[in-house]
Amino acid sequence: MLPKRSEFFELLAAHSERVLAGASAMLRLVNSLGVSKQDVAALVEEVNMNEASADQIKADLLTMLHKSFVTPLNRDQVYKLTLDIDNIMNAVQDVAQATSIYNVTEANTESHEVASMTVDACTRLTRAIASLKERERNQETVNLCLEIERIEEKSVAVMYQAIKSLFEVEGDEVAALRALRMRQFYSLQEKVLRASKKSAQTLEEILLQNA
Repeated sequence: MLPKRSEFFELLAAHSERVLAGASAMLRLVNSLGVSKQDVAALVEEVNMNEASADQIKADLLTMLHKSFVTPLNRDQVYKLTLDIDNIMNAVQDVAQATSIYNVTEANTESHEVASMTVDACTRLTRAIASLKERERNQETVNLCLEIERIEEKSVAVMYQAIKSLFEVEGDEVAALRALRMRQFYSLQEKVLRASKKSAQTLEEILLQNA
């Protein structure tokens, strides 16, 4: 099997676009917490649909990778990047599903901010993967990866403040349990950005090895 060089890049781009769509739905979901239960339920389903679509693209990529004699990038690199992108989508879905698992009915400023950061990071990742096929855009790709890493680093401080605030106010047992649930929810949000950073680092490795 000798697929066109562009087919791998097209599938990688499509994969990252599904992740961005899922992250955008997650942001709208977080913004809907405490506002509309109907919107929250619909947005959880939208995230799930994007995850299912991303899974199909991942399967197509891995099938092509398995059957191809020639690949435009190192086979292991394509495999690693595909799994890294998949990890972002899985983390996004975990956040969406956690709203019901942990009975999250509202979100504070930090949670909104991190959700917005996630969309920013996924937007840059999508742009970076779109530019991956063009060597003359390598510096642009590197710059986008560095921006993703800076976003993740900034999010750590935001999440630290959010978690710190949860335990600064004394309360009863119900309040303490809520604080624990919200801490887990924040950790899941941060997991999305860690996965985005990991994908950016993999992209940088690909650029270095193919320079």
